[in-house]
Amino acid sequence: MTQSPVRRRRFEWFSVVNTSFLILVSLLCVLPLVHVVAVSFSSSAATAAGYVKLWPVDFTLASYSYTASRGAFWQSMLVSLERIAIGTPLNLLLTILVAYPLSKESHMFRFRIVYAWIFFIPMLFHGGLIPWYSTIKQYNLLDSIWALILPHAVPIFSVVLLLNFFRDLPKELEEAALIDGASHWTTLWKIYVPVSKPALATLALFSMVEHWNSWFDGLLLMGDPAHYPLQSYIQTIVIQQNMANMSRDDLLNLALISDRTLKASQIFLGSLPIILAYPFLQKYFVKGIVLGSVKG
Repeated sequence: MTQSPVRRRRFEWFSVVNTSFLILVSLLCVLPLVHVVAVSFSSSAATAAGYVKLWPVDFTLASYSYTASRGAFWQSMLVSLERIAIGTPLNLLLTILVAYPLSKESHMFRFRIVYAWIFFIPMLFHGGLIPWYSTIKQYNLLDSIWALILPHAVPIFSVVLLLNFFRDLPKELEEAALIDGASHWTTLWKIYVPVSKPALATLALFSMVEHWNSWFDGLLLMGDPAHYPLQSYIQTIVIQQNMANMSRDDLLNLALISDRTLKASQIFLGSLPIILAYPFLQKYFVKGIVLGSVKG
């Protein structure tokens, strides 16, 4: 059955408007980053004069050379990479272990509602900064990588997302596995986790971005600046302009570099790992979740 000319024309107009809107939204997201990159590769004079828009003016690598010469910058990046390497798998593991039982009905998991409220109340009400700090101090976690990881080990929002994802999966998958003699552990790791790759990839990206962008806990829990994650280092050097730990040569080099170009270079380098990791996870966002798993 062919479409009428009017319906075909409406569909074409919708495609044009929808595509134009998506392109506009994409440009609004991309152009600020392009501007930051252009500023980072431009001279301090051109940046101060406001000549830099979307393309570098008087191309120079001075800001990146200064950043590369700072050992503290690379040390803080290693701390952030270590935090992601340990924190993201731990977040996913605990999220899966919490979301699976909470996704069951009450007759299958007794006191499910009680456990659910135990996890969900902290998402709504925070105990406060002082009790949070005192708890971490009592466990002797201060000034260690675990102080940045364990307090955020169970991301409640991710638990809610994965819980609802598990509940939307066809019940026939679990029923078939249980009939064949599979235990709940086998059902979880052999059935639920493999078909949940799109959701887990999304949660992994959320976890990576959360760990990478966190800066306040690093300032509060790390007594030694050598243990700062990258965003905490950028906060102290770029935003707060803490020059106490800089040598005379560092101050002379910094005087030759625009404050804006230095900020832009470090912001771009700080965002680069997440930008590089995203394409490897993006492919899971558009995949079918359980396509062909259940036959009618």
